[in-house]
Amino acid sequence: MSAIRLLVLCAVRQHGRAHGYQVRNDLEYWGAHEWSNAKPGSIYHALKQMAKQGLLVAHETAPSTVGGPPRTEYEITERGNEEYLTLLREALTSYDQKLDALAAGLGGMVDLERSEVIGLLRRRVAGLVAWRASVTEYYTPEAGPEVLGHIGEIMNMWVHSADAGAEWTRGLIARIEGGAYSFAGEGEPFVGVLAEGQENPYATGVQDPGDDERPGGRASDRSEVGGGGR
Repeated sequence: MSAIRLLVLCAVRQHGRAHGYQVRNDLEYWGAHEWSNAKPGSIYHALKQMAKQGLLVAHETAPSTVGGPPRTEYEITERGNEEYLTLLREALTSYDQKLDALAAGLGGMVDLERSEVIGLLRRRVAGLVAWRASVTEYYTPEAGPEVLGHIGEIMNMWVHSADAGAEWTRGLIARIEGGAYSFAGEGEPFVGVLAEGQENPYATGVQDPGDDERPGGRASDRSEVGGGGR
């Protein structure tokens, strides 16, 4: 699955309605540019593509008061919400995907009910355990990787990754079962996005043509949200 789609839908959904630069700023605040393909061009492209696909609706707003072009604000549609929840559940359940998809799923897991998240994570553990069992039919970790030559290190790495993944997931399940975090239907949710104009201490400050639609003018204006990077 594409982590960028899940991340963008998550950010827009949390805002209710957001422009592209706002979404970019949120994802940089989450550090997604470090652990996923959520680079500025990918974010703006995803917004436009999902609007064409009917997952988002694009609203053109008035031009900036300081001379910038009209900007587009995006709002998630019913289809988009269904897609978001499908991707979210897949990200929390699947064990055989890149870590950026899991990380994106963790960012949105509180949009589901606590009991459902626990069930999805248990399925993830079961998948890891079953996959490990299939690997160890041919490779016995206790005997050490050397019995297969240096190629054994490949199997050794995957078995250890499965063990670590299962252990971490069990720990997360225990924390959630113990009452950590506020999930859907449990009151005021945690606000994980930045308010309009709120400073982002983790902004990269890297300019992109899509930034022209940000509030306050064009990308050449250095008074952007985030203070110009780290």
